[in-house]
Amino acid sequence: MAFLADVITAAGTVGVGQGLHIGCGNGRHLLPLLDAGIDMTGLDISAEAIAQLRARRPDRADRFVHGDLTVLPPQQRWPLVLGIQVFQHGDRRTAHHHVRAAQQRVTAGGLLCLRVNAASTDVWPDHEVTERHPDGGFTVGYLAGPKSGLDIHFFGATELSRLFAGWTPILPVRADTSWRQPPGVGQWTQWEAIWQHPHQRPGLEWEG
Repeated sequence: MAFLADVITAAGTVGVGQGLHIGCGNGRHLLPLLDAGIDMTGLDISAEAIAQLRARRPDRADRFVHGDLTVLPPQQRWPLVLGIQVFQHGDRRTAHHHVRAAQQRVTAGGLLCLRVNAASTDVWPDHEVTERHPDGGFTVGYLAGPKSGLDIHFFGATELSRLFAGWTPILPVRADTSWRQPPGVGQWTQWEAIWQHPHQRPGLEWEG
């Protein structure tokens, strides 16, 4: 994934050596970051995914954590926080909460890197739009497919930029589009971006 290369480059430019990967799964994106020399902690709500990741890297088993952000010490911060396709789960309010919670885990001057659904996506399969906002963001409830029964949020560009008001864009918001293979229909677009935290937080440093 080109975005991972951008994350690694940004980390090197800013001098980041440690990070937290929210929604790390079984390590598809986390392991390349480790290979690049970034000391990553992995977090995922799937116990099975964490077990698989620990089996792949038993030397770091204690750094792969089952649960969400609430299981981590409340004062713990990292100079790099990464979320790939994890902050879009739930309705608009829930998705915004996910982003805000991740922002609170970034040290002063640190990086938040994310990839989320873009509102320009051709949503598929069957679904119903449950909410829509003037800034372009909307939420759907899937009626079929692997996400059936789930609410998923699609971010508008203005919506996403407002969430990061005051942050410095290291990689400005860009769209990454891929066309679905049949029987899929249309295209799926995601926003990718890297922001740097602008504020000082005395006493809230990375704790490893």
